[in-house]
Amino acid sequence: MTGRDANGAYYTMAVPDHWNGSLVVHAHGGPARSYDQSSTDEDLAEWAVMVEQGYAWVASSYRRGGYGVRMAAADTDNARRLFIARFGPPRRTYLHGQSFGGNVAAKVAETYDGYDGVLLTSGLLAGGSRGYDHRVDLRVVYQYYCRNLPRPSEPQYPLWQGLPADSPLTPDDVSERLHECTGTSTARTEQQQRNLDDILAVTRIPERSLETHLQYATFLFQDIVANRLGGRNPFSNRGVHYSGSHDDKALNAGVARFQADPTARRNLSYDSDLTGRVSVPVLTLHAIDDPSVFVEHESAYRATLRTSNLVQTFTRESDHDGLSKDEYAASINALDRWARTGHKPTPRSIARSCTGNCFYDPSFRPAPFATRINPRPGGQTWPAMTAAQERAWSRIPGIGIAP
Repeated sequence: MTGRDANGAYYTMAVPDHWNGSLVVHAHGGPARSYDQSSTDEDLAEWAVMVEQGYAWVASSYRRGGYGVRMAAADTDNARRLFIARFGPPRRTYLHGQSFGGNVAAKVAETYDGYDGVLLTSGLLAGGSRGYDHRVDLRVVYQYYCRNLPRPSEPQYPLWQGLPADSPLTPDDVSERLHECTGTSTARTEQQQRNLDDILAVTRIPERSLETHLQYATFLFQDIVANRLGGRNPFSNRGVHYSGSHDDKALNAGVARFQADPTARRNLSYDSDLTGRVSVPVLTLHAIDDPSVFVEHESAYRATLRTSNLVQTFTRESDHDGLSKDEYAASINALDRWARTGHKPTPRSIARSCTGNCFYDPSFRPAPFATRINPRPGGQTWPAMTAAQERAWSRIPGIGIAP
């Protein structure tokens, strides 16, 4: 079944003939600029493994494109309610979040009742107030070496904007400028190779995902600043020491510096940071060499959750979206057994249960988040808010769940 809810979000529902009585509520990655009905249909095709395992499935496109974790969480939970209205209450209900959707699903679990377990795959779990700091660093380091976003001949703007709200630049334009500065895999000058080497060494972003990260550091930042925070800056790199280049002293002296607006940063934190207030089982799956959402996000989440209801699994893969479907099947079934029986699995027992193409490394533990992403001096996260504080902050103009 497909449709559109009262807030304008599209949804897709699927129930297999061999339904086991349980429901998976999916939160997709992104965020993209816009969504239509094809968005959730494509999500179903990508995650059909859940239906093949016997679970019903529902997902929301979210009511609009662009950033907004609490907005996406509200739309995701509404998709669950619409499923119940059509098919009745399932025996058990599980959340599944992928990438940015991992942040969304984790927020759903903290905000709404009605779920029996949570599966987070390749999840962006450090929250918005620090989860994008590596892209902040990329944005300023890239401009230091490339000086073409903006060019010296173009109007200048603070890099925390990503782009000005009225910029005519397209993703193709940004791609062309990246290749202008760093060349391509088939043709590079000596200077282009040096630019690329320095950018990769300082940011620790893999070459294969450099363009994707730069696009997000440009257009996602533009959306967050211009469309969600009224032009205010939630990002900071004041006091960050960059290293790994051929001349760190010159880099640190010349790179752009800026300090976050406190209210903008608090609004971003309120919208996306996680409190750890989750009482149901949580299982995560992450590739050790994920090039898009670094595996150290799992360390940040473990430090936030501080609960025995967390099991984290890792695989010897180097993808972000396309891990083995056999591992996804093993993950949702392990979560289901945990919720039904109360017996907590281990990374090793989940690895043993996986049949087919399985690449688990049960002994792996990720390094602390701050070893991969440059920490911001003075701290960058906010203490968990009380319910009264959350109600007060929810009334401040900002990201929220507004259309």
